[in-house]
Amino acid sequence: MKAVVLAGGFGKRLKPLTDQKPKPMIEVLSVPIIDWQVRWLMKFGVKDFVLCVGYMKEQIFDHVSDGSKLGARIEYSIEEEPLGTGGALKNAKNLLADEESFLMLNGDVLTELDPNRLRVAGLHTIALVPLRSPFGVIELDRNSRVRGFVEKPEIQDKWINAGVYHFTREVFRYLPENGNIEVTALPALAKEGKLEAVKYEKIFWRSIDSHKDIEEAANEMQAIKMS
Repeated sequence: MKAVVLAGGFGKRLKPLTDQKPKPMIEVLSVPIIDWQVRWLMKFGVKDFVLCVGYMKEQIFDHVSDGSKLGARIEYSIEEEPLGTGGALKNAKNLLADEESFLMLNGDVLTELDPNRLRVAGLHTIALVPLRSPFGVIELDRNSRVRGFVEKPEIQDKWINAGVYHFTREVFRYLPENGNIEVTALPALAKEGKLEAVKYEKIFWRSIDSHKDIEEAANEMQAIKMS
């Protein structure tokens, strides 16, 4: 099974770092995000990748090449202009011609979730992780006495898109030429009852959207000795 990595965005929220390098080449613990992603998926048996690249793509070519130094096989789908997450996947259709199904992930996700749980035959699936509060939470008793403090807890029964998916070839019917999958294909699949959710609890997951995310991800990865 192939994994498609959406690695063509501008990473505007990570400026000025992304003035000099594309987001997948941003380093966490001195290792580029794209390397972390390939290492993670290879642990679960994925060796074939399609990288959807655009912005500063030459840096990714030079670093990753054909993937052999990472023990993987890597092909490239090139965006000559920004296509959005849905358009980028549709642009890679020819490289997925022999695949009945495939994984897809955002190029800014760091995690250790098991992607094989998403592989439900004949279904489109989306990984969910618990919503984490951006703030510390104060615990009170019934008399409003402070009993404790919890730093950025996970909020029970609230789930967010983890940016990791499993799709069958049917998904191409729903993709735009230019546009984001989150506002086109995913709502359409959900409306038709064709999108299944898989919940992941108590696993490391982090989307690198800001400078603070880099620092916090590094601390968490060191704590769990992620390699």
